[in-house]
Amino acid sequence: MKKAMAVLTAWCCAGTQMVGQQPFVARPRSPIFWRPYLPSAIPPARMTNSDHLHNLIRGGRLYLTLQDAIALAIENNLNLEIDRYGPLLAEWGLERAEAGGALPGIPNANTLLKQPTSGQGVAGAIQSAGLSSNNAGNLGGNANTQITQIGPITPNLDTVFQNLSGWSRLTTPQSNSVISGTDALIDTTHVYNSTLQQGLLTGGLMQLAVNESYLRENSPNDALNPSFAPSAQIMLRHNLLSGFGTAVNRRFIRVAENQIPASRGIFRSQLVNLVAKVADLYWDLVSAHDDLKAKEQARDIAQKFLDGTRARIRLGEIAGFEVFRAQAELSARNQEVAIAEATVRQNANVLKDALSRDGLADPLLDEAEVVPLDRIPLPESDDLPPLRELVARALAQRPDIALAKVNGETQRVSALGTQSGILPYLQATVTATANAVAGTPNPGQSPSPQTVGGLGTAFGQILKGDFTSRRATVVFQGALGNHVAQADYGIDQLQIAQSDLMERRSMNQLVVDISNQMIALRQARSRYLAAVDTRVLQEQLLDKVQQQFTLGGTTIDGVVGAARSLAAARYTEVAMLASYSHARVALDQVLGQTLEANHVSLDDALKGVE
Repeated sequence: MKKAMAVLTAWCCAGTQMVGQQPFVARPRSPIFWRPYLPSAIPPARMTNSDHLHNLIRGGRLYLTLQDAIALAIENNLNLEIDRYGPLLAEWGLERAEAGGALPGIPNANTLLKQPTSGQGVAGAIQSAGLSSNNAGNLGGNANTQITQIGPITPNLDTVFQNLSGWSRLTTPQSNSVISGTDALIDTTHVYNSTLQQGLLTGGLMQLAVNESYLRENSPNDALNPSFAPSAQIMLRHNLLSGFGTAVNRRFIRVAENQIPASRGIFRSQLVNLVAKVADLYWDLVSAHDDLKAKEQARDIAQKFLDGTRARIRLGEIAGFEVFRAQAELSARNQEVAIAEATVRQNANVLKDALSRDGLADPLLDEAEVVPLDRIPLPESDDLPPLRELVARALAQRPDIALAKVNGETQRVSALGTQSGILPYLQATVTATANAVAGTPNPGQSPSPQTVGGLGTAFGQILKGDFTSRRATVVFQGALGNHVAQADYGIDQLQIAQSDLMERRSMNQLVVDISNQMIALRQARSRYLAAVDTRVLQEQLLDKVQQQFTLGGTTIDGVVGAARSLAAARYTEVAMLASYSHARVALDQVLGQTLEANHVSLDDALKGVE
C-alpha cells in the first residue's frame, strides 16, 4: 500500500509540474473522516499536440532530426497516450487487491428494530424464560455462508465500521395481561449497535460489536423501568483448510503487484514499436530525398546531353534527327523526377501523420514541407557480437520476454487458489459476549441491587465481566466427489505446462529471428557496398563514353545507354542504403535495444516528454 501511494503521489506531482503532459490522479485533500468518500480528480484526456511540433516549423518548413521525430511521436502518439494509463490502472488495481474481498465487504447485518434483549422488559422476560424462539440477539451470525468462486475469497482487509441506530414507540395489545400488567403495552426504545470488522490475511476475520438498548414501557411488572441493556462481543472466525494461509489469500495482491511491471512492459513494447516505426518512416523519407536527388542528377545529365547534341547539330557534326533521342531521354528523366517528388510528398505525409495527435487536420502542419536533417548512418563495420551474446542481450532487454515471465509467474500464483480450493471447507468461530442490564426500580418491585443504576452501571457490569458467555462453533463442508475443484486445479496446471512449452517455442524462435536479422544486416551492407562500387564504375564509364562521343568514337545510343546505367546504379545505391537502415532498425528491435540505440528514456516517455 505504501509503495502504491508513493508511486501515485509521484505521478500526481509530475502531472502538475508538466501541465498535463501525462495522465495522473489527484487524490482529494480533506479531513481524514470523509476523505475516503470523495472521488479522486482525473483530468480529461489530452487531445492536442504538444507545442514542440509547431516550434520546429520555421518559414513553412518542418526541420527534423531523427531524435526530433521520435520525440514528437512520443509526445503526440495516441496509442502511446492510451498505454500511459496502464501503470496508473495497475496501481489502482493493486490498491483494490490490497483491500481483499470478492466485492466490497460489509459486516453481517443485525436487525435491531423490535429486537428484544434478554431480561429487559416484558419481551425480554419471555425470551429469558425460553418462551420465544427469536434468536436475533446473537451477534455474528451467518457463520455457514460462503460465496463461491474459483478458489477461496480473500477476506475483506479494509477495516469496516458499521452503526445501526433505531428509535421506536410501539403499542401492542395484550390478550393476557398477567405478564405485562396492562391491556396495551407501550414500549419506547432506543437501540444503538456498532460493529468494527477487520479481515485477516491468514483467512479469517475479527469483529467487535457493541450494542446498547434502552427501554421504557408502561408495565408495572417490570423490575427496572426504564432500563439499559448493553452488550459487547468479540468474535474470531477463521478458515482452517480451504482458504487458510497468507499464500492463498495474498495471491490476488501478488497478481496485482505483477501487473505493475507488466503494464510498464506493455508500454515499453508499444514504445519500441513506435520508435522503430518512426525510424523507418524517417529513413524512408531520407531515402526518398536521396532518390529524388539521384533522379535530378540523371535529369541534369540528360539536359546537358540534349544541350550538347543541339550544339553539335548546329555545327553540322551530327544529323538533326538525333535531337529527338536526346529529348526523349530528357522527357523520361523528367517523368522520373515527377514521380520521385510525389513519393517524397507521400512519405512526408505519412511521417507527419505519425508525429501528430490529430493527423493532417492541423493546417500549419499539413502545409509544412518536411526537411530531414540527418543522413542514414553507415558505420565502418557492424562488429556484431556472437549469436549467444546477442540472445542473452535480447532475453534481458526485450519487453515481450519480460512480460511472458510475469504472466507465467501470475499463472502460478493464481493456481494457489485452485490448489487450496481442493481442500474441504472447515471454519471455526469463537465468540465472547458480555451482557449487562441496569435501570431504575419500578414502584412495588425489588430488583437485584447489582442492577440498580444507569447506563454507567450497565457498562461497569460489562467491564467486570459479570455476565459473560462464550461460544465456539465448527462448520465442515466437503463434496464427496469434489470433481469441480479437482477439474479447476487440473485445468490450471495444464495451462501452466502449456505456457511453459509456448515460452520454450518462443525462445527457439527468438534465436532464429536474431540469426536471420544478423544475416540480413550483413547482406544489406554487402549489397550497399557493391552498389557504391557499381555506381563509381558507371560514372567513370559515362565519362569515357561522353569523351568518345565528342571525338566521334561512339553513337548517341552509347551515351544514352551509359547514362541510363549510371542512373540505375544510383537508384540501386539509394535503395540498398535504405535496406541497410531497415535492417539496422529491425536488428535493434529484435534485440530489444531500440530505445537505447535511439537514446529514448522509458521514464520520460511515460511522462509524455522526450
